[in-house]
Amino acid sequence: MTEPIQASLRVRVGSEDAHYGTIAAGAFVMQLFGDLATEITVRRDGDEGLLRAYEGVEFLAPVRPGDFLECRATLVREGRTSRTFEAEAWKVITTRQDLTESAADVLEERILVAKATGTTVVTADLQRKG
Repeated sequence: MTEPIQASLRVRVGSEDAHYGTIAAGAFVMQLFGDLATEITVRRDGDEGLLRAYEGVEFLAPVRPGDFLECRATLVREGRTSRTFEAEAWKVITTRQDLTESAADVLEERILVAKATGTTVVTADLQRKG
């Protein structure tokens, strides 16, 4: 049995990502999910592919500048040209501006902030692997 194709990243949310006062827009996490989908198709097909659709997206907790997120996506289904992935974003460090401007805590239990299922497409003529 082969290992599932996965992609992961860890990022710190910057102040430039705050669009609603002190909260990052959901589009910020969606961009991270798009990067993960791209990595999956590069690993699977040797091509970036194109994001086709999200079948579902859920935003479950706020993301703020200074937070650290760990994000992962896994290839869960593939057709001739389509690749379906599941992605999750977890907060692992949170800011504590209630204490001081620069305070932060490493979370004992990470917090699921968003999850999604999406499909990306790599046309047959661009597939170099598999």
